[in-house]
Amino acid sequence: MPDAGADSSYLSPFQNRRVRAIFGALLLVMLLASLDQTIVSTALPTIVGDFGQLAHLSWIVTAYLLATTIVTPLYGKLGDLFGRKLVLQSAILLFLAGSALCGLSQSMIELIVFRALQGLGGGGLMVTTMAVVGDIFSPRERGRYQGIFGGVFGLATVLGPLIGGFFVEQLSWRWIFYINIPHGLVALAIIGYAFSAPSTQRHLHLDIPGAVLLAILLAALILLTSVGNTLDWHSALTIGLIGVTLTSLSAFIWAERRAVEPLLPLYLFGNRVFALACAVGFSIGLALFGSLTFMPMYLQVVKGISPTEAGMTLTPMMAGVLLTSIGSGRIISRVGRYRPFPIVGTAIMTLGLSLLATLGMHTAIWMTVVYLILLGLGLGLVMQVLVLAAQNAVDYRDLGVATSGTTLFRSIGGSIGVSLFGAIFTGRLAANLHAAFPAAAILPSATAPAMIQALPDRTRSLYQQAFTAALHPVFLYAAVIGVFGFVLTWFLKEVPLRGPVRRGKRPSGDADRPESTVGTKSPGR
Repeated sequence: MPDAGADSSYLSPFQNRRVRAIFGALLLVMLLASLDQTIVSTALPTIVGDFGQLAHLSWIVTAYLLATTIVTPLYGKLGDLFGRKLVLQSAILLFLAGSALCGLSQSMIELIVFRALQGLGGGGLMVTTMAVVGDIFSPRERGRYQGIFGGVFGLATVLGPLIGGFFVEQLSWRWIFYINIPHGLVALAIIGYAFSAPSTQRHLHLDIPGAVLLAILLAALILLTSVGNTLDWHSALTIGLIGVTLTSLSAFIWAERRAVEPLLPLYLFGNRVFALACAVGFSIGLALFGSLTFMPMYLQVVKGISPTEAGMTLTPMMAGVLLTSIGSGRIISRVGRYRPFPIVGTAIMTLGLSLLATLGMHTAIWMTVVYLILLGLGLGLVMQVLVLAAQNAVDYRDLGVATSGTTLFRSIGGSIGVSLFGAIFTGRLAANLHAAFPAAAILPSATAPAMIQALPDRTRSLYQQAFTAALHPVFLYAAVIGVFGFVLTWFLKEVPLRGPVRRGKRPSGDADRPESTVGTKSPGR
């Protein structure tokens, strides 16, 4: 049988078909995981209309985000210990169970609980699919396939709100969750038939203390960033969350140093490529996802277009992601070098963010689209390449935790970015409105575009000016963070990508790679 990571050109036609079937199923799983991060947003007003309890609205999103972030590193480690097939199948089943229960929810509390259950499965979908690519393709071949993953992720970011809006208008918000079931079952069947996890000879030592402490740490951190911009920083809750975050971080480091099979091995941070991939990923998540949250608001409040039109305006940005993500992956597979791409990508991304900081009331929409395309072109050159670099720089036994680690830091960066830039935006908007209007003036919320468009012309113009001015520092600070990420990429070391291996031969440094995951059966898997 061919070695793990063998180029598909060295496989038999039957094995080639299995590889293509597995990869198609993985793309479907990646699409499910990516869509569910954005598809719910357009349904939130309708859900509140059915259940009430507006105060709990944000928890529909936060519950999923919290559960997903907590279990991301756990899935990486479980995949290394038990094999990716079993872990991926379990994650899909858990995600589908949560999806079905979300669609059947009869109250806001039920929906929030089931969204958390869905997140427990969703956290394993994205990280495990990327790790599976590491199982069935060599590092040099991975660039091509992970580039396609990056394109799917970018496409889902735009398709999510559009599909969600269609279901809400034409069917019911419950179909946002039901639609996952048939797609997930197809992916589950293909993976069960075509994919066999490699056998391992490692003893099972699951790091339960590390998992619990990391869950507490991430929960406290995300809750802190979620409520930090609505509470006084001197409040008891805020101080308590800070204390829990710092204490659990110290305890987690202590536990990982003593664990036999640590959940997130600390020695990985001694690997410069892995550490820099995590740091650059964190800065990208912080700058990009934090700032882009406000683009639909700008398009609706200032430019006066509908939510669907706003989603369509963001589509060209994802075309840029698709182009450079797939293109860079193919080039990396051909030349075996990845270092130039994050450098160029962060530079283009920073340029796009800098141009978005110049948006004004009278900026033409086509210019906004050009700026967003630049942002997408830069993003596509960076996001999946960082995962590839991290996977290539570590031993095969740590492939899962290296994948989950880079994904985890990007997710944490995005979560902090949304809260941080939200605090900056709301603070500036309040100050601008206070300066532009008398204290007795009654104005609609910034999240009610239709009410803003109904204001008298003079009042609407002043409000839009205040709104636009509040966005400038958001994109400006994001651009500064982008510069920081750009500087970090220059320190990223070029580790030669291991190429495809022929039967009976292994590239140096790959002695611990298991046999092929295509067409072989492993006992107990």
